[in-house]
Amino acid sequence: MAQEHGAINLSQGFPDFPVSETLIELINANMKAGHNQYAPMPGVPALRAIISTVIEKTYAHKVNPETDITITAGGTEAIFSIVTALVQANDEVILFDPSYDSYAPAIRLNGGTPIHINLKPPDFPIDWDEVKARINARTKLIMINTPHNPSGAVLTEKDLRILEDIALKYGIIVLSDEVYERIIFDRLQHQSVLRFPALAAQSVAVFSFGKTFHATGWKIGYTVAPDVLTREIRKAHQFITFSVNTPVQLAMAEYMAHPENYLQLGDFYQQKRDFFLEQVKGSSFLPLPCHGSYFQLLSYKNVSQKTETEMASWMTQEHKLASIPVSAFYRDKTDNSLLRFCFAKSEATLLRAGEILRKF
Repeated sequence: MAQEHGAINLSQGFPDFPVSETLIELINANMKAGHNQYAPMPGVPALRAIISTVIEKTYAHKVNPETDITITAGGTEAIFSIVTALVQANDEVILFDPSYDSYAPAIRLNGGTPIHINLKPPDFPIDWDEVKARINARTKLIMINTPHNPSGAVLTEKDLRILEDIALKYGIIVLSDEVYERIIFDRLQHQSVLRFPALAAQSVAVFSFGKTFHATGWKIGYTVAPDVLTREIRKAHQFITFSVNTPVQLAMAEYMAHPENYLQLGDFYQQKRDFFLEQVKGSSFLPLPCHGSYFQLLSYKNVSQKTETEMASWMTQEHKLASIPVSAFYRDKTDNSLLRFCFAKSEATLLRAGEILRKF
């Protein structure tokens, strides 16, 4: 719709600014060096080795690069491989809406039943008492996402401690979608499942190079899990994708060896978030708290009585600014008069978007 109507596209979650020239040159060099055939199914050893080093430095958690890390074709393939490996017919999986749109279909395609628990604005906290009430003998997985798409909420250390207690008490595996791990703001610390040893022992964490290095179209990510879980994930990954493109893996291994290439990412995106919020000032749109990811929710309750889908369509067609209705991320289409805007854009793009928003 954005293309059809020539609208500024703040709907889909992808940057409109360049990827690092250094990284592109590294990929090109590896291509020219002849690294163009299949990579090993679990991933190039050099890349898994540097990931292991980065995880230990970041989360004080040691992982074996041979047995605990698998390179995947993006975070979405990682999630699908995990669910395929671990969920069988009649298993139940608890997830939290609004949620990334691949979660529930992956569960259903593998015969499982998604158990949706709704989170509420403005802060979208998890009600852990409700989680406990929904657990039964068929509960196999709990899926979390922090920093959270679409709300920008982040889980706290207290949340992870409670989750750890639940996972241990009921023998439940945790699938933790952490693709925005580096995009966290306001001096907060990303609370990965890998920070908590007992929780890490029965969790799978999912990460994304595409999110970290502004290259969503390359579709490269990875899973981190104990070997007992990784063995099962690789059985699925082998027949879904087999392996991920070789020159990009080798380039990533070289690029990640330099921490300055990713450690400033939170500051970089916080500046963009703050710049976008400056553009919203003077409009009738109300921003909700955003502590991570590159999405900002805006309430339009002071602008219109339209449904979220109607509002998003109207804004795109009539005012040339595309966003996503947050109701699309709820199974029951809960409507809170919220739209999601992606601020992973150039300042010029965000300035133009602000001009439109301030008309209201």
